[in-house]
Amino acid sequence: QVQVVESGGGLVQLGGSLRLFCAASGSINDIVSLSWYRQAPGNQRTLVALITNSGNTNYADSVKGRFTISRDSAKKTGYLQMNSLKPEDTAVYYCSIVIIFGGVYAQYWGQGTQVNVSS
Repeated sequence: QVQVVESGGGLVQLGGSLRLFCAASGSINDIVSLSWYRQAPGNQRTLVALITNSGNTNYADSVKGRFTISRDSAKKTGYLQMNSLKPEDTAVYYCSIVIIFGGVYAQYWGQGTQVNVSS
């Protein structure tokens, strides 16, 4: 069984910073990719940032230059450093991992962590 747990959310003022943390556990040989998504009330869940097992990264245009995704493959952990936060960054942030399980790709999600940015 695979579990994904996020932490690090909270309330921050405009221009502030937060660092989100993601920990994966269970039957995981290798994490193919680790991603952060977010979902604001009334909106769809959207990709914020992704990092592959080779270290390649991809960011949503709205967070480029402000957010940085990283991972520690040995510890099966991931991070999202969020700087220069804006009220529009307010959302529930979800960590997701993709692994190879039984010869197929499988995606797992955490329960989410709330980020609130006040103006």
